[in-house]
Amino acid sequence: MLLRRCSALVFGFAAVASGFSPVASSPFGAPRTSASKTALSMSAEVEVGSKLPDVVMKEGQADYGKPADVKLLDLVKGKKVAIFAVPGAFTPGCSKSHLPSFITAQDDLKSKGVDLTVCVATNDAYVMEAWGRTSGGADAGIVFLSDADASLTRGLGLAIESDVMVRSKRYSLIADDGVVTHYFSSAKESSDTWAPNVLSSL
Repeated sequence: MLLRRCSALVFGFAAVASGFSPVASSPFGAPRTSASKTALSMSAEVEVGSKLPDVVMKEGQADYGKPADVKLLDLVKGKKVAIFAVPGAFTPGCSKSHLPSFITAQDDLKSKGVDLTVCVATNDAYVMEAWGRTSGGADAGIVFLSDADASLTRGLGLAIESDVMVRSKRYSLIADDGVVTHYFSSAKESSDTWAPNVLSSL
């Protein structure tokens, strides 16, 4: 009996280690998925002319209030919007370079006709709210949205899949009434996605 119980325990640990655990999600961000499911849900990488995916995101509220649903297409309807995504809130490169570049560029972006700036990451809504509040980004008018289920990230073909959590590749884009007019990839240089480079193209 003892041997049988030990064998069951060993099998259970092996199942978790090999990724076959029935619990296949992380509390830290988007759920990990099997390769076959990811292949079905991952779109081709976004490009100029692409339409933004019809997804529902989460916006954190002050004082740990219940996050609000934000339908992306409703948010951007009739607007010229700058969207930038980072691999993780509070991470060094995102906090020291990418986000600050958009905070300081708000007036310049508005002068170029950008109505709204949105920051996206696959962290949960509480983390995104805290990052926006403590960084000064929210005070600058930037909207911080959680893509915790990676529906936007995968819909744009920009997911970094892993066994821990799904992260977004670093990017920026401009969309006019939901259609991408400018896309800035970090494939060559992270700085290609920072606000100065975005502004130079508008």
